[in-house]
Amino acid sequence: MKKVIIYTQETCPPCFAEKEWLKANHIPYEERDIRKNPAYLNEVIELGASSTPVTVIFDGRSKDVVMGFNQESLKKHLNI
Repeated sequence: MKKVIIYTQETCPPCFAEKEWLKANHIPYEERDIRKNPAYLNEVIELGASSTPVTVIFDGRSKDVVMGFNQESLKKHLNI
């Protein structure tokens, strides 16, 4: 089972759209709001991102990072 973390902020329409897409595809995820926790903002910066959403997908061996709401990339990394 892959672990999905999505870095978001409340004023981000693509973040809302991606969360709805993940729910529609029955993909459980952990949401990390970068405005509510400075540590999450630092994690996003360390990933090299400058905007949200940023999605991190762990499969136990490797970590994939998807910048923005990119459905094709998400499908590929989530095997759907």
